[in-house]
Formats: sequence, C-alpha cells, structure tokens
Amino acid sequence: MLLRQVAGPVVGAALLLSATPTAGALSRSSDEVTVDPTGYLTPGGTLTLSGTYRCTGGTGGPVFVSSSISQGDPHVRHGVGGTRAACDGTEHRWTNSETRRGAYTPGPAHVEATLMELSGSELPLPRFRAVRQQAVTLTARG
Repeated sequence: MLLRQVAGPVVGAALLLSATPTAGALSRSSDEVTVDPTGYLTPGGTLTLSGTYRCTGGTGGPVFVSSSISQGDPHVRHGVGGTRAACDGTEHRWTNSETRRGAYTPGPAHVEATLMELSGSELPLPRFRAVRQQAVTLTARG
C-alpha cells in the first residue's frame, strides 16, 4: 500500500518533468543550437531572428529549428517561424521571420530556439534535441 502511495506521485512528477525540454534531457550531446544576440525589426513589423545549429543523424523524421520570443511579460511567448534542419554534422545558419505589426519594439527581449525532431510513424511526436534560451536586443532595420 505504501508503495502505491509513493509510486503514483513519483511517476506523475517524472512525466511532468519529461514534458519540459531541458539540457539534461536532450538525446544527443553533439546537437546544438545558438541564438544571435541581435534580432531585427522592419517598419512593416517583420521580426527576424537567427543563429546556428549542428546536428547528426536521427530517427529519420524531419528536424526543425523553431524559435519563440517574449518581450515585456515573460509569460507571453510568440512563435517565430521554423526552419528545416540538415543533420549532416556541420554547422548551418538558421533564420526565422514573422510579421506581426506593432507586437514588438526595439530593445531587450528573450528568445528560445529549439532543435526538434518529429519521430513516429502514425502520430509524429516531437523529440527535443537541443534548446537555447538567450536575451537578445531587437534593433530597427530600414
């Protein structure tokens, strides 16, 4: 009886923690993603974020570099595009853009970039291969 009382919360906590990508939970130590310290805003409201990634192999599913940003309220994040990744072991650049007029202003922001693989045959599920969170500066660009 005591085993059931302890096992339930322990398993539940493990499942909850596994849903959040963390550096320790990532599957490949050679995979990495970076975020450039500057993002760019156009007068029309297009935000561009960029960085680099490197990955090798995989389970055969497509791999993407996704990014999200928060500015002001850290609990409100917006996705900013996605780039298909080539996992050939060499370093590549990624660039993601989104137009959302009036949503962002020049100044500090926080960006999260994720190298994620979709794996599974019937219902592809995300497998996080690398995550980077970084403070950036948004700069107006002509």
